[in-house]
Amino acid sequence: MNEPEGGPVSALCRDCCATAAAMSLAGRCRRCGSPRMLAHAELGSLSIAHIDCDAFYANIEKRDDPSLRDRPVIVGGGRRGVVLTACYIARLYGVRSAMPMFKALKACPEAVVVRPNMEKYRAVGHRIRAMMREVTPLVEPLSIDEAFLDLGATTAEGDGVGSPARALALLALRIERELGLTVSIGLSYNKFLAKIASDLDKPRGFAVIGRAEVVDFLRPRPTGLIWGVGPALQRRLAGDGFTTIGDLQDRSEAELVARYGNIGRRLARFARGEDNRRVDPDAPTKSISAETTFEEDTAAPEALAAALGPLCDHVADRLKRANLAGWVVSLKLKTADFRVIGRSRRLHAPTQRPDVLFRAARPLLEREANGRRFRLIGVGASDLVDGAAADPPDLFESRNPSPEPNADRPGTAQQGGRGNFSSRVSLPSTLKSP
Repeated sequence: MNEPEGGPVSALCRDCCATAAAMSLAGRCRRCGSPRMLAHAELGSLSIAHIDCDAFYANIEKRDDPSLRDRPVIVGGGRRGVVLTACYIARLYGVRSAMPMFKALKACPEAVVVRPNMEKYRAVGHRIRAMMREVTPLVEPLSIDEAFLDLGATTAEGDGVGSPARALALLALRIERELGLTVSIGLSYNKFLAKIASDLDKPRGFAVIGRAEVVDFLRPRPTGLIWGVGPALQRRLAGDGFTTIGDLQDRSEAELVARYGNIGRRLARFARGEDNRRVDPDAPTKSISAETTFEEDTAAPEALAAALGPLCDHVADRLKRANLAGWVVSLKLKTADFRVIGRSRRLHAPTQRPDVLFRAARPLLEREANGRRFRLIGVGASDLVDGAAADPPDLFESRNPSPEPNADRPGTAQQGGRGNFSSRVSLPSTLKSP
């Protein structure tokens, strides 16, 4: 995709950021000799980007401890936890994010396991986000280490073709120089495609998807590549004969809507590379959560309840610091065989109080603590609103500020969006792990 056949080609050197004419016939930069040339006929007209830090947690640990540079590194929660992220060396052994730690160490016994330092990772993430905002104010963070950027207002400033691409290349070089970390960049004309592109050339990649190629590019890809198509929907689509995006392209939007309702409209449009979501720097946090993994699987209701209290404190603290309040309280449990159970309850009023969170989550826990053994417990708040609406006076005056009765909703445990918090080993909720 970086070197389309035929037509005018716009090119950019990713090492010295020379543009267009700097590319030699051999595909190297005339100015610096670098082979890292980015070439695409639409390079000068694309402005929506997705930037994703490469193996973020692991690369920070390698940067801070040079002895780890050439060793497989896993960042995670110890023997009982899961892999938060693995460096690219460890990934060669089959280690993946969210893999149980005992499986990861079986696949790669020589791996160095580093306990996560979330405060350090957040500080680095904030520095990278500040650098992004120096390039464009239109930055929409997805997690601690990735974001969408809209560079549509970036001007060429007399430096030739592809100013957004050049600005992105300069940003990547600055992150490497000042922070010692690498990023991968996807550039396209909408968020859906930019996100896909950023995964195509990892690590230290820069990939482009243009309008002319998008239908053919998407056609052989699995339906699970479409935003919002999870495992359950993918299985349903496969049962109906839709295994590739091309299968969806062959059906009209009306046909897909008739079969799947509103989601059919999204399937039809994304299958053709259509996505009208804008990059929103003020996109609201969807939920805030905290979870912890037990050192040993436990079935004891009193032990589970004892773990729930500090998690409610964590969530309440994050809500207050973010000036948010939640209408819905969610409980997450993971069984000894790694099955995730989620339950939620809607409150009478939005809250940021730990005791209200606990009183809502405790009955949900009691209902599930029926002798099964659990390895993880979590609590979250969602359907968030401004903190000014939190805990109105009548709630304080009530002797039992309980949730609405009969409001339980079985479902998937809430995972935090940009506000997700992990007390030990939770996986960031943004479609992928750093």
